[in-house]
Parts: sequence; structure tokens; C-alpha cells
Amino acid sequence: MVKHIILWKLKDELTDAQKAEVKAGIKEGLEGLAGQIPGLIDIKVNINGLPTSNVDVMLDSSFESFDALKGYSVNPKHVAVADGKVRPYTAIRSCLDFEE
Repeated sequence: MVKHIILWKLKDELTDAQKAEVKAGIKEGLEGLAGQIPGLIDIKVNINGLPTSNVDVMLDSSFESFDALKGYSVNPKHVAVADGKVRPYTAIRSCLDFEE
């Protein structure tokens, strides 16, 4: 199994209300991919970090294999969510992929 963990920091110019709306949209969009992408085992988005956090959103996803993760990255359904709900609003993206 391959884990795919992403941490995003939203753009500073967003207001708190905008950040809340963006975070909800990211969560809805990415978690909505469950059952839609071949090889995607599990996908969860955490948008409720504690005040000590220095990022705004975490994606925790699991894939059957590294090839399944590569397929996810170019799948049109994933790309639509990334381009529409994530990339326009994020300033920093950190990723850790690993095998379990």
C-alpha cells in the first residue's frame, strides 16, 4: 500500500471566511473522489487543525500501489478538483509519499 500525504498552506490574502469556504470545498472535492479513482483505497481531508498548526489543510490518502498513485495524479476527476478547488487558493504544498 502507498500513502500519499499532502499539507497545504492557503494564501495569506484570503480572509478567514474565505479560508473556511475554501477548506470546505477542498474537503468536499477530494473526499468526493472516493470510489471514483482506480486503486484509491481511502481518502480523508482534515481542515480542523489546532491553533498550533502552521498549515491549513491535510490530505491523507491510500493507494493500492505506486502505479495507482501515478494514475490518480493525472486522472481527469482529480485534476478537475485540484485545478478548481485547490491550486488557485494554496500558497505552499508539501507532499510525502511512502510505502506501508
